[in-house]
Amino acid sequence: MMSRKNSRPKHRNGQYVFRLYVTGASPNSLRAIANTKNLCEEYIKDDYDLQVIDVYQQPYVAKEENIVALPMLVKKHPLPEKRLIGDMSDMERVLTGIGWTNNNSE
Repeated sequence: MMSRKNSRPKHRNGQYVFRLYVTGASPNSLRAIANTKNLCEEYIKDDYDLQVIDVYQQPYVAKEENIVALPMLVKKHPLPEKRLIGDMSDMERVLTGIGWTNNNSE
């Protein structure tokens, strides 16, 4: 499991918390990881926490989280929780899906 950490104190009120569920090093999983990281760095900057979870290494997580398709990006915070399936290549769809707007940036 990889996690992006930043040096600023965590302010969960405004911080995005994501979990990206993938299946090993499959092409779709690798694209989803790269696309999600790029999107976060470009639009959300230092105000996010991203965990990448390989369900091959942690199969119990898929069952606990009711993961039915992979790769899947889950926005845990801010609420409401949102789930997006695919390689996250359509940035506009992903940004809309997670509820991000230009007003979210400082």
